Amino acid sequence: MRGRLGDRGSVSAEFAVALPAIVLLVALCVGALSTASRQVRLQDATADAARLVARGDDEGRAFALVAGAVGGARSALAREDDLVCVVASAPAGPVLPGVRVHARSCALDGGR
Repeated sequence: MRGRLGDRGSVSAEFAVALPAIVLLVALCVGALSTASRQVRLQDATADAARLVARGDDEGRAFALVAGAVGGARSALAREDDLVCVVASAPAGPVLPGVRVHARSCALDGGR
């Protein structure tokens, strides 16, 4: 009986030691999923913006589309031969501060 009483509370102690690691792991997983989601939205927005500019729409409208899709996004336009390219970057989100996601999409310039 004496050996069993010596282990009393060890589960609570082990749980208290493991809990911060579990919380950190969950936070990193949530951050990774959030970052991946923002990356996909940014890539879609740059593709739409490139198509808008390529068909002759206003550049400001295209940049507003990117900024509306992903908060805090900055975008730029580049013309290369017969292509219109939109390059954008945005913060990854509050879970991973200091990390930025980038996207670039091009469309055939039909507005020339």
